[in-house]
Amino acid sequence: MGAYSPTPPSPWRHHLLCSALLLIFIWRTAEANEELAALPPRGWNSYDSFSWIVDENAYMQNAQIMAQKLLPHGYQYAVIDFLWYRKYVDGVYTNSYGYDNIDEWGRPFPDLQRFPSSKVDRGFSQIASKGKPYMEDGKQWTARDIGLTHRTCAWMQCGFMSVNTDIGAGKAFLRSLYRQYADWGVDFVKVDCIFGTDYSPKEIITISELLQELDRPIILSVSPGTEVTPALAENISEHVNMYRITGDDWDKWKDVSSHFDVSSSFAAAKKIGAIGLQGRSWPDLDMLPFGWLTDPGVNQGPHRKCNLTTDEQKTQMALWSMVKSPLMYGGDLRHLDESTLSIITNPTLLKINHYSQNNMEMWELNDKGNLVSSYSRLCATVESVQEQGTAGTRAWVATGSKG
Repeated sequence: MGAYSPTPPSPWRHHLLCSALLLIFIWRTAEANEELAALPPRGWNSYDSFSWIVDENAYMQNAQIMAQKLLPHGYQYAVIDFLWYRKYVDGVYTNSYGYDNIDEWGRPFPDLQRFPSSKVDRGFSQIASKGKPYMEDGKQWTARDIGLTHRTCAWMQCGFMSVNTDIGAGKAFLRSLYRQYADWGVDFVKVDCIFGTDYSPKEIITISELLQELDRPIILSVSPGTEVTPALAENISEHVNMYRITGDDWDKWKDVSSHFDVSSSFAAAKKIGAIGLQGRSWPDLDMLPFGWLTDPGVNQGPHRKCNLTTDEQKTQMALWSMVKSPLMYGGDLRHLDESTLSIITNPTLLKINHYSQNNMEMWELNDKGNLVSSYSRLCATVESVQEQGTAGTRAWVATGSKG
């Protein structure tokens, strides 16, 4: 496909007035009275292997394999990630204008070429032209009135903007959007561009309140996690079920190693498994980029193997499990090998991920040879290790178990 840069339209017309990038269909629907996200969620996510171009056939094949091989190990969410409403035609990329399927009320619906079953209500429903104008105080409101053009997404300014939740019409739009998702049978939504560098607590709380109005329980995840601290999460963790605490994690050791400090901070702040939306909330370290992958931001499906060594993958799985992060596998399950399967279904780690308690970093042996206690932050020099030039060693402990 050749590069194509159409003339940008007026600021509001082709922006989505929502930031929900993922629709997730669960293999087992939660009961209405069941605690939401009582345990860290697990599943498969399409982004690391397909970027935005996943289609219905590839999705269904991966979902079936997940059901056969991973569901017995607690992996139950099959995630369609990123731009599922964009037309996949020649010249269209992630930053293209004017190719999103949006109904007259500003709500996205699936690309019918990639997801043909949406035409006949198999898993999706096309809701275009079924709504009514938003009315408040005798005035008919439009997308132009409720979109905040000065609050576009930091990492995708051509794609998303915030909704004005201070006015009734803004809330009415979001209510219509999430009721639509519930009607489609969605059990989990991830909302980008309202957390981290795009922090918008009013929007998060409004969405959380609207989800509680629905008859269908829906897990709420917010992302991305750049520049997130425990103090920032303190204000919103009770309103969500998952929240990213790092940027995107890919198959580079630099990405993996950056998660140790932030994980320690959130564990010390007792944010793991804290009260959340109709249940619990979990700091999210992002997907597990193992197996057969693509590259970030490309128009290409899975075409390469994970760059992490086997030991590095085991280390990542161990940290994600000890921190009790949600576990979302990112590779194409159609190419799942036995070695990778054994890593992501390690029974000891999966038990730790779901049932351990009081998880925290016990100590760190840093690259200066200093032993740092996570309890007291006191240091003791360890000369022999300093001479070896270690890049750092961490030890975590869990002092309890439930289940």
